Amino acid sequence: MLELLQQPFVEIGITVALILAGIHAYLGFHVVSRGVIFVDLSLAQAAAFGYVAAIFLGVREHSYVSYLIALAFTMLGALLVSISRDRNELIPQEAFIGIIYAGFAALAILFLAHLPDGTEVIAEITNGSILSCSPRELIFVSCLYSAVGLFHYLFRDKFFLISESRQKASSQGVHTTLWDFLFYASFGLVVTSSVHLAGVLMVFSLLVIPPVIALLVTSSKGKRLALGWTVAGVGAILGILGSLSLDLPTSPSIMVALIALLILAALTRKLLRTKPT
Repeated sequence: MLELLQQPFVEIGITVALILAGIHAYLGFHVVSRGVIFVDLSLAQAAAFGYVAAIFLGVREHSYVSYLIALAFTMLGALLVSISRDRNELIPQEAFIGIIYAGFAALAILFLAHLPDGTEVIAEITNGSILSCSPRELIFVSCLYSAVGLFHYLFRDKFFLISESRQKASSQGVHTTLWDFLFYASFGLVVTSSVHLAGVLMVFSLLVIPPVIALLVTSSKGKRLALGWTVAGVGAILGILGSLSLDLPTSPSIMVALIALLILAALTRKLLRTKPT
């Protein structure tokens, strides 16, 4: 195992997984706080449809053109999500987010229906192939996610204010629709790249499970972020180690590791009968 861990493709895969864990656990904090849990799945599906559309049009897989097509559809999804909130709140926004997900999923199936390798394409987009990442892809996501992280750091007050209290943000004159779009657009940049590398399943699990575990343990914003990053990193490493040991697909292994951590956290909380601090 030690020799396997020293292989360059494993070192790159672990590094990419930790980078994904860092940015997704942070964005997941906002997603869970806003109560739009399935927005990540919808935007990930929009990105996945973009890659499918690129293949349908004959564009080479894993090329910059296919990435830009996927990004265009993710931005479309981000726009739809940001304007889908009913001001009267008669219809929950999650209903529109679910419709956006179902629409892009249906279109992907239709576009792949007559392609000979359509089933394999769906499996690749769902599971990803994080252990086959190249050094160039590692450098690309490092630069992109650093830029997104810097953008969120510079405007952290507005993003956190809207996530914690939308009404308070509106009363202070914050243009919530505009800042929603900027949030979902930057979110879409990350999701498009992550789906390309790690698949829809791993993107969804890294966004939702670490923040949920953190919420079980603490209500402090700082502690939730720190715990989310820790859980995401530990889950990613455990999943990769399990995948290598048992010769199993990597992304589903990471998802199962994160779910195991969630069950452990929930049981521990129940046994100790503690409330979030």
